[in-house]
Amino acid sequence: MLKTGLDGKKALITGGGVGIGLAIAKALANEGVDIAIANRGEYPEAVEEIASCGVQSFGIKADVSQEADVVRMVQEAQQKLGGLDIYVNNVAAHWDEPALKVTGEGWNNTVATNLSACLFGCREAGRHFVGQGGGNVLIIGSTATYTLYPGEISYRVTKTALIPYMEGLAAEMAPHGVRVNMITPGLFMTRMTKGLNFEEESLKKKVLGEIPLRRPGDANTELAPAAVLLISDKLSAYTTGANLLIDGGVQLRVLPWRDEEELRSMNE
Repeated sequence: MLKTGLDGKKALITGGGVGIGLAIAKALANEGVDIAIANRGEYPEAVEEIASCGVQSFGIKADVSQEADVVRMVQEAQQKLGGLDIYVNNVAAHWDEPALKVTGEGWNNTVATNLSACLFGCREAGRHFVGQGGGNVLIIGSTATYTLYPGEISYRVTKTALIPYMEGLAAEMAPHGVRVNMITPGLFMTRMTKGLNFEEESLKKKVLGEIPLRRPGDANTELAPAAVLLISDKLSAYTTGANLLIDGGVQLRVLPWRDEEELRSMNE
């Protein structure tokens, strides 16, 4: 069994109360990491579920679209956990607005939540990491960077901008012993998608048809372990500035010129 060396570490995860954030929180907790999850609302069930792994678990209520709240959030996490070693920027907001119908409110909210919150959170956590001589940052991206869905201009722009930010941060933090990496997830079964019936033919063709592996992923078993890998200094000490795509092959951009049966028969 691989040793991650994470036992006793302290992590703050934004949007850690549900979905991918919660999956990462539980995976880290199973490695002995004490966890603080930050969300706009309160998620006592998530805090309890994480604590059941035998670690300290705290919830922090914060609106990450507000800089002052982000600053307070990181400070509160350090105080409650007794330190901070890992910062996971997972929170995201999705406003669907076509290009000619983009509103100031929608655009500003998307930028504040998806981009500015990451910059301010990493700034605050990064200052702490530099001061203690090490730490890990993990940023959660989106395959919206690689796939164009009309009607989500603001979301795509802000999530795509996280890539050069992550790379720049990784370069600047490297001399201080701080590693910065990214995971770009595709379609995973979360609270947002659990109501979808993927057995429905039209949905299967429209959504799953764009995924070469023809199915959604499971965040607990197919994404969270990768987060542990990237965060572990024992397993990924020489990895920084990396963007790991876990998307069932979406980034391959397979054009729908051949149906699945034809693709299968090509190599049989």
